[in-house]
Amino acid sequence: MTQKALHGLMLLPLLLSGCGALTRLSEVGGPPKMSPSADPTKEANYQPMSMPMPALQTATPQAGTLWRNGSRAFFKDQRAAQVGDLLTVLVNVTDNADVKNGTTATRSAGESMGLPNMFGFEKVIPSMMAGASAASLVSTSSSNNNTGTGEIKRADTVTLRLAGVVTQVLPNGNLVVAARQEMLVNSELRQLLVTGVVRPQDIASDNTVTHDRMAEARIAYGGRGQLTDLQSARWGQQIVDILAPF
Repeated sequence: MTQKALHGLMLLPLLLSGCGALTRLSEVGGPPKMSPSADPTKEANYQPMSMPMPALQTATPQAGTLWRNGSRAFFKDQRAAQVGDLLTVLVNVTDNADVKNGTTATRSAGESMGLPNMFGFEKVIPSMMAGASAASLVSTSSSNNNTGTGEIKRADTVTLRLAGVVTQVLPNGNLVVAARQEMLVNSELRQLLVTGVVRPQDIASDNTVTHDRMAEARIAYGGRGQLTDLQSARWGQQIVDILAPF
């Protein structure tokens, strides 16, 4: 084997595992690196949101009043309302599911047919077929038994509180919010992500909004580090699990 071929075999695992392995190798001996704070709209996978909007209504000035039609409040408050404003997203998910299914089916059947008398042919049958009896030429029986059980149990609890930024103001006044947070604890990087659309009316007086008031909500809680690596299967095992037919 030539030296170039040997080097190629040594680099093969890195090529198969992609950039993820290179990132992990660069962090050997130290904790994972946190990504710098940045504008979420500058991310490579960021896409502006487009949703159905009602027809625009033009506000006409009213004589003798300070109130403007379409206004949501008489005095301006400090809640998030424009691109770049901050607000706190409260996530409190408690999901439980318990489903049980049971099926039992039993069926049995039996059929018999004979030819006791038929123009004297019943006397010829034993000689034509050894051991055959004209009284019971055909006899069948069948049985079927099927039992099935299924059970699903799930319990999810997620409680998060993180600040987000308004990235868009839609034509009807709704706000597109993106909240991200990273925590580095003992070489384990935990990443939190919440995105969605909220109504300004659903933002509380303390500038917070709950996740159940967010449309198109996307909530992600994960991370990477030494503990995550130990709990994840190696890339070689993952490839074998995908490609193995048995």
